[in-house]
Order: sequence, then C-alpha cells, then structure tokens
Amino acid sequence: MTDWLLVLAGAFVGAPVRYLLGVHAKYRLGGSFPWGTLAANAAACLVLGFVAQGATDGDLGPHLHLLLATGFCGALSTWSTFSYELLTLTSARRLAVAGGYLLLSLGAGVGLSFAGAPVADAVF
Repeated sequence: MTDWLLVLAGAFVGAPVRYLLGVHAKYRLGGSFPWGTLAANAAACLVLGFVAQGATDGDLGPHLHLLLATGFCGALSTWSTFSYELLTLTSARRLAVAGGYLLLSLGAGVGLSFAGAPVADAVF
C-alpha cells in the first residue's frame, strides 16, 4: 500500500471521529464553549504522543506512523477550527472565555502529548 493510501485510511477514520466528538460534546455540554474542538484536539495530542514515542522506540514502523500520526491525528485535530473559534470568542468580546479556551487547549494539548509517551512505553 502506498504512503498516501495509509494517510487516507487514517483520515477516513479520524475525520468522522472528530465530527462525532463535536456533536456529542454539543449535545452533552451545550453552551457556546467549543468543547468538541477541545476534545478532538486533546485526543489527537494524546494519540500523537503515544505514536511518537512508539515510533522513536522503534516499536511502530513507518507505515503505522503514517496511518496514525499523519492520517488519523491529522484529521482528528484541527488548528484552523481552534483558531477560528478563538477569533470568534475574541471578536464577541468574550475575552475571559477566549483566554480560558486558549490556555486550556494549549495546556491539555502539550500535557496529553507528554502523557502519551509513558503509555506507549508501558504498552510496548
């Protein structure tokens, strides 16, 4: 299978997961806070930390790395939607919410990326 088909296969799963997380978050939590994007980006960071550590240790080959990191996580996470929602909150003068969203997104993303690495070490 060529590399681009692996990326496509990962994205084929990652994009619907992202959509369903957004729908579920809106249904469960309501409100105007972008919980769905936060959840999708946080999940992608956790998986990416896991995959990066597995690839670094040599436990995941390059094909699995393409499938999961580039395809699945690339489609699951969304920098553009995060940026748009942050801009929208700021434009609506919801500065405290925008600041909270920014800090929570960055903190969760970086923290979960680092949290994925020891999980990979425990699994492999």
